[in-house]
Order: sequence, then C-alpha cells, then structure tokens
Amino acid sequence: MNLSSEEDFFATYFCDFVAFMTDLNQILNFLPLSETIATAGQPTVEQFSDIKQAGYQTIVNLAPATSTYAIPNEQEIVESQGMQYVHIPVVWEEPTQEDFERFVSTINRHVNQKVFVHCAMNMRVSAFMYLYRRIQESVSDEQAKQDLHRIWMPNDTWQTFIDQVLERNLGID
Repeated sequence: MNLSSEEDFFATYFCDFVAFMTDLNQILNFLPLSETIATAGQPTVEQFSDIKQAGYQTIVNLAPATSTYAIPNEQEIVESQGMQYVHIPVVWEEPTQEDFERFVSTINRHVNQKVFVHCAMNMRVSAFMYLYRRIQESVSDEQAKQDLHRIWMPNDTWQTFIDQVLERNLGID
C-alpha cells in the first residue's frame, strides 16, 4: 500500500508524538492537563531533554530545594536547554495563599507557552492546578477534582488549604 506524502507526514508526526508522550509518561506521576500544561513529580536530569523535545518552554518547580529527589542545579540544567525556569518553593506542611498567588501570576504570564509544572511527587502541583483551573479557568469541580484525585487525595493540611483558597477566591465553603 502506497501512502501519499501527506499520509506519510501524518504517520511520521503521529509516531513522533507518541514517542514523546511515551518518554514523558516515564516521568513520575506525569499528567498532561491540556495541550499547553503538563504536571509531574520530579523529572530526572535526562528527562528534561524529553520535556524540551516535547515543546515545553517553561518549567515551574513548586518543590523546595531540600525536597525528596531535588536536583541541586535544576535551574542551570533547564536554562542550558533553552527553557525558562521558575522556582516557587512551597513548604509541604505550610502551603500559603501567597504561594498560590505567585503560581497564578506565573502561569498567567506564560499562558501562550507550553508549561511543565512539577514538584517532588505531583501532589503540590495537582492541588495548585486544581485551584487554578477552578478559579482562573472556571473548570467544574467534578472535572478538576477528577485530575487531582488521579494523583492523590489531599491530606488534612492540603484540604484545609484548598478550602481556604476556594473560600477566598470563589466564596465557596
């Protein structure tokens, strides 16, 4: 069977896309939320090149430098590959409204780019993305919660934080 050049191109593009997604799926708790936002736990040094090849332009890291699996020179690694790096260290036991506001500002500044957001395990990130999607994108609670729960069920500290941010921003208790 002969394929036209358009079909050849599509077949090649699709195979490349599947290969990139397969590589990204190797990243701890990888979860794409849209064409422009993906979330995960801590990538390895080698996985940052897969992220770059998949077209991501900005890396946002919510884990403190002292967290499990942290890469000491992550900013240098990311920037050496031509991606932007934003570090918003969110203390696991004490997430704050200010952390979330900084996160919202960062995501909104990069809304026209592919953004890869990670922390140690994708728990901080999934909670922040749940809130971002509810407050900034008006995504339904059911839809946003489904993605949150694919990663984890927030503990008491994080559920209290989520409830407080929703109350402050949407008037929901």
